Order: sequence, then structure tokens, then C-alpha cells
Amino acid sequence: MSSRHLFAQKNVWSFFLVFVTSLVLSSCASSPRFTKERFAEPKYNPANIPAKSSSGKAAQHTGIASYYANDFHGKKTANGEIFDMHQLTAAHRSFPFNTKVRVTNLDNGKSCIVRVNDRGPFKLERIMDLSLGAAERLDMMKSGTANVKLEVVEWGSE
Repeated sequence: MSSRHLFAQKNVWSFFLVFVTSLVLSSCASSPRFTKERFAEPKYNPANIPAKSSSGKAAQHTGIASYYANDFHGKKTANGEIFDMHQLTAAHRSFPFNTKVRVTNLDNGKSCIVRVNDRGPFKLERIMDLSLGAAERLDMMKSGTANVKLEVVEWGSE
């Protein structure tokens, strides 16, 4: 074999080896599984807050509320505090943190005042997630959800 033929054959094998190595290494690279945007917290938006009526009282909302407890007890809420499932707190999509809301169970008339410290609920058909303490006061433990009326008692600040 001529030296030119050996040189060409060596170049082909070198190219092949570089190509295969590049292919193997590129298949090992991956994009991040989760992006920051996927878990971005819903932002407070004043446009989502109901306007006050001419009497100065906030508009009322009715809908379905659920409660959350054990899986989140001791973990951080959206406002940074530690969730205590026994306190009278709630999650709402748009009310500013520390807003106080009277929640009335329309099925039995029981009510309590909760403080918004978290964001949610993440099921579209629900309007509020309540702590276990609030759910007990509203006597909604058996069903897990209740038809409720929300009345803002005092607006919080973001």
C-alpha cells in the first residue's frame, strides 16, 4: 500500500471516530427537566380583585372551596411563611396576602374568617383552598369540598 492510501484510510477512521464520539456525547446532554416558568407563582394582579360596591363593601363571590392539610403542613406557603394546617388560613389566586375573608359554608350556614397566605387553588372549578382548621370550622371534612360564599373583611397588602 502506498503512503497516500494509508494516510487517506487513517483520515477516514479519524473522522469516523470523531463523529461517533460527538454523537455519543451529544446524546448524553439533556435540557433541564423543569423550567423556572413552569412553576412560576401566580402574581398578584389588582385587576383580578373585585371592585367595591357603591356601599363600600367588596363584591361577594360564591363557588366551591376545598381544603389542604397533611401534605403541606410545615412547608412554605407562597408568602414565605410555614403552613400550619391548624390555623385559619387560605389560598386564593389573586387576593393580596394577608387579606381577611369571611368564608360561609352555604350548605350549613357555618362561617369563619381566614387570612390569605398562599396561592391556589389549582383546580379551575374551585375558588379557594382552606386550611384544615378552617375546614373543621365550616364542617366540610366529610365531603372535602363545600359551596361557599367569600366576603372580604379587610384587604391585605402584597
